[in-house]
Amino acid sequence: MTRDPVRRVVILGGGTSGWMCAAALSRMLDREQVSITLIESSDIGTIGVGEATIPTIHTFNSLLGLDEADLLRATQGTFKLGIKFDDWGRLGDSYIHPFGSYGIDRPEVKFHQMWLRLKAAAKKVGDIGEYNVSAVAAMLNRFAVGSATRGLGSTIRYAYHIDAQLYARYLRSYSEGRGVHRIDGIVSHAEQREDGFVASVVLKDGRRVEGDLFIDCSGFRGVLINGAVGVGYEDWTHWLPCDRAVALPCANPGSLPPYTRAIADHAGWRWRIPLRHRLGNGYVYSSAELDDEAAERRLRETIEGEITGEPRFIRFVAGHRHKLWERNVVAIGLAGGFIEPLESTSIHLVQTGIARLILLFPDKSFNPALRDEFNKSSILEYEQIRDFIILHYKLTERDDSPFWRRCRAMPVPDSLGQKIELFRDGGRIFRFKDEMFTESSWLAVMLGQGLVPETYDPVANSIPQDQMLHAILALRQEIRKHAQSLPDHEQYLASL
Repeated sequence: MTRDPVRRVVILGGGTSGWMCAAALSRMLDREQVSITLIESSDIGTIGVGEATIPTIHTFNSLLGLDEADLLRATQGTFKLGIKFDDWGRLGDSYIHPFGSYGIDRPEVKFHQMWLRLKAAAKKVGDIGEYNVSAVAAMLNRFAVGSATRGLGSTIRYAYHIDAQLYARYLRSYSEGRGVHRIDGIVSHAEQREDGFVASVVLKDGRRVEGDLFIDCSGFRGVLINGAVGVGYEDWTHWLPCDRAVALPCANPGSLPPYTRAIADHAGWRWRIPLRHRLGNGYVYSSAELDDEAAERRLRETIEGEITGEPRFIRFVAGHRHKLWERNVVAIGLAGGFIEPLESTSIHLVQTGIARLILLFPDKSFNPALRDEFNKSSILEYEQIRDFIILHYKLTERDDSPFWRRCRAMPVPDSLGQKIELFRDGGRIFRFKDEMFTESSWLAVMLGQGLVPETYDPVANSIPQDQMLHAILALRQEIRKHAQSLPDHEQYLASL
C-alpha cells in the first residue's frame, strides 16, 4: 500500500490506436489521481483508410458505454456479418467466413462432424455455410440486431465497417470530455534517465512533456519503442510476403452488403469495405511481384464506382517488436507490430493491448514480472493470428502466378502445420489458450479453401443416420427462413 503510483501517462500519437488508448484509460483510471496527455500532430497523417472490425469490438465499446446507433452515425458505419473470400482456393471459388457458429453441436459430437459423416455418405446436405445464420443473412443482404437470448437469432454475431478517421475523431471527443489533454506537436526526441527509462519527450518547438508511463502509438515509426529504447523487430515476410498496400475510395455503386470482400489477385488480394458515404477499396500485394504503379493500375481497373479520392500507398513488414513493453514504454497498434488486414485484426490487437495494459498496470517500480507477462501474452496472440492468416495463403490450389505457387509450396510454422494435419486426418480443431479465432473460423477457411478431411469423428456414428439427416435438413430450412425474415441491411441502417 506504500507503492508510488503512476501519475502521468503520455500517449504518443493519435489516430485509432492513440485515441482508443486515451478513451479506455480515461474511463478506467481515476482522473483525480492520473493525468493523461496525448501528443499528435495535425501535420502528420494517420494510416487509417477505413476499417473492418470483428465482434470483439463490442466489448471495447461497451466498456466505454458507447451507444451503437450514435457510433454508426458518427463513423458512417455499416454492419458486418463476415468476410466473403473470392478466388482464394481456386479461380472462381467463393466462400464466406461468417461470425457465429455452424449448426447445433450435440454434447458428444460437433455439428460439423455430423455434416462430414452425411457428406461421406453422399447425402445432399449442401454447403457448410448454409448452416450458419450470419452467412445466410449476409448473402441475402439481411441484417438485424437480435434481441433473443435463445434460438437462431441468438447465434448471429456481427461487427462493423467504420471510417477509422471518424472513429478516432469520435473517441477524441469522448476522451477530451473525460479530461484527456491533447497537445498538437511533433516529437523531436526523448530524454532518458541513466537507467534508460524515458523521462520526457521534447517537441520540435522546444516544449517538454514529462511522464511516468509512455504509450507509443506513433505507427510504423515506433518513435519511442524503436527510436528511444531500441527494440528490434521480428520479420515474418517469409510467411506473409505481402508488404505493400494501396487504398483508393469510390462512391458506392449500389447496395451496401453486410460483409467485407477479400478478392485474391495475382500478386496478393483486394479489399472492398462498404461504408455509408463511400466504398473503401484497396490492394494488398507483394512488391517482389508488383511495383506500385502496376498495383494502382490494377486497383483502378477493378473499382466499380466513381473514384472519389487519391491513392494512398502504405509500406509495411508483417511481424512484431521483440518486446512490446520495454522499460516504461508500451507499444500499442502499429508501433508494436502489424499483420496484414485480411481478417480485420488491427483494431482488435489495439483493443487487447489496451486491456492487457490495464490488467497489468504498473506503479513507478515497473516490476519486470508485469512487463514479461505483457510481452509473452502479446507475442503469443500475434503468433496465433499470424498462423490463421498464413492458412489462407497456404491452402490454395492456384498456380496461375509465381506468387501463388510460392505460397502453396512454402513451409509453415509447426503450430499451423499441426492444426492442418489434425483437420486433414479427421476434421478435428484444437485451439490454445484464449486463441482469438474460434473453431467456426478455422472450419470456415479450411473447408472454404478445399481442405477436406479424410474421415470424420467416429462418435458421429452413434447417431442413427436417418435421424441425423432429418434434423440437419430441417435446421437448414429453419436457418434460411429466419434469415429471410430479417430486414434488408440498408433499411435496417436507415431505421437507426
